[in-house]
Amino acid sequence: MQYKVNTILSALMLVGFTSLIGCTHAQKQNNSQKSNNRTNYTLNGGYDHQYLGASIQTQSEYDETQPFKPAKHHKVLVDYVEQMALDLVDTLELDTEQSSDINIGVTTIVDLDASLTNSNQLGNQIAETLIHQLQKFGYGVVDFKTANTIDVTRRGDFVFSRNIKKLSDEHMATHVLAGTLIYRNNAVIVNTRVINVKTKKIVASSRELIPFYVINKEDIYLSSN
Repeated sequence: MQYKVNTILSALMLVGFTSLIGCTHAQKQNNSQKSNNRTNYTLNGGYDHQYLGASIQTQSEYDETQPFKPAKHHKVLVDYVEQMALDLVDTLELDTEQSSDINIGVTTIVDLDASLTNSNQLGNQIAETLIHQLQKFGYGVVDFKTANTIDVTRRGDFVFSRNIKKLSDEHMATHVLAGTLIYRNNAVIVNTRVINVKTKKIVASSRELIPFYVINKEDIYLSSN
């Protein structure tokens, strides 16, 4: 009788152990299937990641021919012009050791073409902003468009002029700042330099890339004036 009881207990324990192994194996298969649904590895090292039925957009789905334009940004033109001025000042510090009396005349930034006499609103606006930035950094800036007299008219009182006869014949500037604009698909490259008037030596230079989305945000026209 005792032998029969032991046999029955052994059989029940064997059935329970077999059921436990079966449940564990089924759970492992289920977890493996879930894992395979999430990440499929390929032989070349890439993978296709899926999460809740939504796949991540791949690089090939983007149109590289279209200019990059962020949905939202806080960049303005003055940020790039300030960086230009910082680059120029870093080099000008070497020149100030030889001459503490530097007066810079800022000219219009022109298109890099055959004539070097064409410009636009961007070139003029960069030049105007550089006048402020250089003066803010403590360098003397000469505005050679200032006439010798003030024209008082019914429309207002004016001191700026592009008439050479009204301008001073004296060479007040020891250095001049000049630059060029180079147009690319997504941006404009601005090269600027400070030149010693007497020696024609370049004492400072900078190069900055301004994206079109920054220029378009401020409604700056690139057509020639």
